[in-house]
Amino acid sequence: MQPARRARRQPAWHMLAAEFGESTLHQQGSGEFDPLFVITKLGAKVNRLIVAGLLERLEPRETANGATLWQGQLRDPSGLHYFAVGDYAPESMRELVVQLSSRIDTGETIMLIMTAKARYFQNEEGAVYTSLRPEEAAIIPRSVYREWLVKAANGMLTRIDLHDKTTSLEKSNESFSSAGIPQHMIEGLLLAGEHYGEIDLEAYRLSIMQTLDIAEDKMPSEITPKLHSSQTNITTQQSDDKNDEIENAETDLKIVLMDIIQRLDQGEGVDFDTLLSNAESKGHDRDEAESCLDDLSEDGSIHEPRFGWFKKTV
Repeated sequence: MQPARRARRQPAWHMLAAEFGESTLHQQGSGEFDPLFVITKLGAKVNRLIVAGLLERLEPRETANGATLWQGQLRDPSGLHYFAVGDYAPESMRELVVQLSSRIDTGETIMLIMTAKARYFQNEEGAVYTSLRPEEAAIIPRSVYREWLVKAANGMLTRIDLHDKTTSLEKSNESFSSAGIPQHMIEGLLLAGEHYGEIDLEAYRLSIMQTLDIAEDKMPSEITPKLHSSQTNITTQQSDDKNDEIENAETDLKIVLMDIIQRLDQGEGVDFDTLLSNAESKGHDRDEAESCLDDLSEDGSIHEPRFGWFKKTV
């Protein structure tokens, strides 16, 4: 009997969280070693990813069999990647998360790059969740993060262009191939078109602009260090100036939030997490943005047509 043949190792995509996290379609063969693919709205057929960002959370959880599962979040300018490291992970990866957990508990800012397998889960109610199973990871400096941001943004921009190109084509392998669509994108684009239908690309374009702005230092990134309380010993006059700055910052944040709603509202409003993620990518604190949303709701500038979705008040 011939031994079972392992599937070849799949290439890894540099991908922002906004694209991967919105995916609700997957594909997997029936063979023992057939890889699982997550198909994004832009037609990427993803088995493995290279992601990077701020390590925002890393917590241990005991499973039913007594093992420890580390669950974490990695934030890039477009949103969050969720990942889990368990007993199945390489030993080097398990050792790294233990080290990182003690460092993040002290408030250290940690930038991480990670190669991971795409995961897909659907609960009993039909809700779909994507996550990552890390294969390897490393702490990176700002320069490496910038390079990753550019690669991820360029990849998304290329997929947007290919998606636009296919909208006027007959939905077939032959038609796409004749139009010059890369072979590795054809199946994913066909599957995505059938599953997702017409999609809104503006939020993706906004993510690209924000990502490149951060890469070029045109706006603060999510890794801007926070001052410790010991550094805030200032004079009375400086304190007054600081209060003025805070008031101005709150006004600016309200303008930012209103602008995000204006840009992204396609008729149903903009969801809570998208609003906070976009505000954070512009350098604003997430908690402050949440508080500002409450203020805007109280003063009647915005309203919630349904829970967690915000629209500008006409």
